[in-house]
Amino acid sequence: MLLKPTLEDAVALASALHKGQKDKAGASYILHPLRVMLNPLLTTDEERIAAVLHDTVEDCDITLEQLRERGYSAEVVEALSFLTKLPEEEDDYDAFIERILGGLLIARKVKLADLHDNADLSRFAHPTEKDVKRQEKYKRAIARLEGSL
Repeated sequence: MLLKPTLEDAVALASALHKGQKDKAGASYILHPLRVMLNPLLTTDEERIAAVLHDTVEDCDITLEQLRERGYSAEVVEALSFLTKLPEEEDDYDAFIERILGGLLIARKVKLADLHDNADLSRFAHPTEKDVKRQEKYKRAIARLEGSL
């Protein structure tokens, strides 16, 4: 019988998968999913596991099926399916947010925590106009998601 992965297992997996990646501010990428995981909005291990893994399918070499095979719960894997942009959503952020709004509560909570972290311009030494525009987009999505909880 496959043991269900713990939060510590998920942190270790996310760290390995994101190894060497940098965020838009040039910091080690793993810090982002860790900050998302620690958002007080997320209170259960399932929510925290989904949070720390939320960018792995989209940005790393792992699939939802592989996570399922590793023993991650159906709820976590389904939440990650909502949190992973589909190819047709690459240029349609509103469609991506709309799909999350129709998804599991865990996915909406993780995305809200993700957006709060992404919208924090204090991570940037010198925010650009592009950073400010992205923050405005995130704030609009935050308002929509907050209304869904």
